[in-house]
Amino acid sequence: MNSSLLFFVLLCLTLFSYWFGMQRSLKVAGGAEHKKELTSLPQQFGLLTAMVCGLPALITLLIFNSGEHIVVEQLLTSTLPLKIQSLSTIDTGLYLNNIRAIANSETASEILQELSQSSDIKTQIQYKAALTLQELNQQAIWLKTALVLIIACVSVTVLVRKFSLTYPARQKSERIIRALLVTSSAVAILTTLGIVISVLFESIQFFKSVSPTEFMFGTQWSPQTAMRSDQVGGSGAFGAIPLFAGTMLITFIAMLLAIPVGLMIAIYLSQYASVKLRAFAKPMLEVLAGIPTVVYGFFAALTVAPVIRNLGESVGLSVASESALAAGLVMGTMIIPFVSSLSEDAISAVPNSLKEASLGMGATKSETVLKVLLPAALPGIVGAILLAVSRAIGETMIVVMAAGMAANLTANPLDSVTTVTVQIVTLLTGDQEFDSPKTLAAFALGLMLFITTLSLNVLALKVVRKYREQYD
Repeated sequence: MNSSLLFFVLLCLTLFSYWFGMQRSLKVAGGAEHKKELTSLPQQFGLLTAMVCGLPALITLLIFNSGEHIVVEQLLTSTLPLKIQSLSTIDTGLYLNNIRAIANSETASEILQELSQSSDIKTQIQYKAALTLQELNQQAIWLKTALVLIIACVSVTVLVRKFSLTYPARQKSERIIRALLVTSSAVAILTTLGIVISVLFESIQFFKSVSPTEFMFGTQWSPQTAMRSDQVGGSGAFGAIPLFAGTMLITFIAMLLAIPVGLMIAIYLSQYASVKLRAFAKPMLEVLAGIPTVVYGFFAALTVAPVIRNLGESVGLSVASESALAAGLVMGTMIIPFVSSLSEDAISAVPNSLKEASLGMGATKSETVLKVLLPAALPGIVGAILLAVSRAIGETMIVVMAAGMAANLTANPLDSVTTVTVQIVTLLTGDQEFDSPKTLAAFALGLMLFITTLSLNVLALKVVRKYREQYD
């Protein structure tokens, strides 16, 4: 059976093991009426049995799936003629891809028929290899199924034989759960380290071709290969200042809209709105967060940008058809639910005793909100703002459709600009060679973006810790 079906069977077997472990523990106790004599609850025996059944078998399945392709490919390669085995790695990979295509598209009977009808030696070799590949895959499936089921059954059998009145099922199940939690944390940490290391390695390759000083302080961004040596980008211009300036400009415009409006909405919903209005308004507001960004991009390009351009022309201003102002305003509208919802939760979580004490001292409701509730909820509000800033920095679709892709170094919100994320997508779109500065520049941009976001996180963490100590 394939991996999906085997996983479903293993899940059913694990659920059965839970019931079986409970029944086995009750039998050891001498019946349900004597279950109090057990040092652990029957449910804890069942949970331990289920984990012992499912976890080793699941780990075996994952290891088998990760190494199955490599082993099958090596066995298949060993059956090919020496002339084919001596090919280069790329040519061997292409040859094996043809064999896989034949094996996946035709059945064994069709392959045998083609083999009997073909007189070409190369074709016969390919079809024989395809038939061998099907046999190896079938053997791997049977071996995987047998191995996983045997491990599951043997693990349960060995465990239930150890059941006794004093068997510490609760302690053992808690150790397994603790190990799972530690493993999950380690996976998250290792994944982060892997991302950082991979980006850092590719960035180092980029900085071998381009000076870090030119990249971080250059004011021209033109990574394309020039057709003539006298062009501006003749050897490539990799100054990232225009990209980060555009990113900060659009993010600043978005935050100018999202932070005040979001905070005012949060204050109104948490302190002034009625229960019925709050129950209706908050879900309606959060619908904005579920709208796809491409819809916001269309709205910015087809509605907001023309309105801004017409208003600017009416007062004699020159407004680009794709402007940072249009992208920033629409992005700020999209981010409002993040700020308002999280800030409202933070304000509502402030102990009611602080509010009542302020009102009892004669402060007005507005003074209580401004001088008591907001400072007390500052850690949560800072977290909401940080999430909103990160969301704005990482946005791509709205910028592509509303602000354009021109790397202009300007502080004028009426001009067209681009952002770091847009350029990363542009550089990695299509067939690219990962040994050219043009493509490797995307990883350098990603590294700088990571450092920027990390700095914002550290700054926000310091603010949160400072004010959290004050109100604990």
